[in-house]
Amino acid sequence: MTRQPHDQFAKQYLKGLLSPFSEESEISLEIPLGEPQQVGLWFKSNPQLVSQQHLLGLLGQMLTTPALLEAFRNPAPAAEICACLNKLLLLQAHQRRQAKRQKQKLLDADLPQLWILVPTASDRLLTSFRADPQPDWAEGAYFLAPALRTAIVVIHQLPSHPDTLWLRLLGRGTVQRIAIAELMALANHPLQRQALAALVQLQVTLQRRHNLNKAEREVAMNLSPVYEQWLAETLEQGRQEGQRADLEALLTAKFDRLDEDLANIIPQLMTLSPSDRARLILQSSRQDLLDRFQGE
Repeated sequence: MTRQPHDQFAKQYLKGLLSPFSEESEISLEIPLGEPQQVGLWFKSNPQLVSQQHLLGLLGQMLTTPALLEAFRNPAPAAEICACLNKLLLLQAHQRRQAKRQKQKLLDADLPQLWILVPTASDRLLTSFRADPQPDWAEGAYFLAPALRTAIVVIHQLPSHPDTLWLRLLGRGTVQRIAIAELMALANHPLQRQALAALVQLQVTLQRRHNLNKAEREVAMNLSPVYEQWLAETLEQGRQEGQRADLEALLTAKFDRLDEDLANIIPQLMTLSPSDRARLILQSSRQDLLDRFQGE
């Protein structure tokens, strides 16, 4: 899959997922130093909502400090990792200049942490950056030297656990397919619909493209259950809205107006088949309908 569709999906998905917890977030933040450069996503927690970030699992743990997130669809070569590091250092230099100009003290905790999200990474690549695991973090998270404030998260090494779900949705192949199934099986999770909406948008984007390559076809296949569920729910919602409109029109035609009492019994009428409710309305007086349904 080309970077462009995945970039769009990853940024919109993360932006939508993190917005409820953010004091400040921006897609493609431009660094105003040297040649124009953009980072994937800039995020700063809302201090009043930090306690709620447990809903994001590992992703929430990553975002307890200001953060830059760069997500890659394919394994990132060393040059791409270096480019991400360069953006981080440029942004830190900009923050230091601003603090000096405003005569403010810039604490280390105010500097952003860079999180590079990749599906896979070779041992050779991780060793070349001296990226090591840390005991307080999940398997798959590798940290560079502390002064660099950078970690590489290898999505396909993350344990299959609810805490890693929101990151595994950015994976590939089987990892993404399993994560999608887990997402669809969630029961009333407050972030579920936001994630599903981003996945549906990606599927719509792919459907508009011609001559999908093998990787793109694989993603489209993984997303098919999400899209089919969304389409079925949308059609059902449209059907119910249409039936309600027909029911309101029938009540208005029979009784000249649709007052509050009649409107309140529409949900009970909707449980009947279209023919039964039409027959009941046409053969009943207003009071008969109210007597029958108001007590339910």
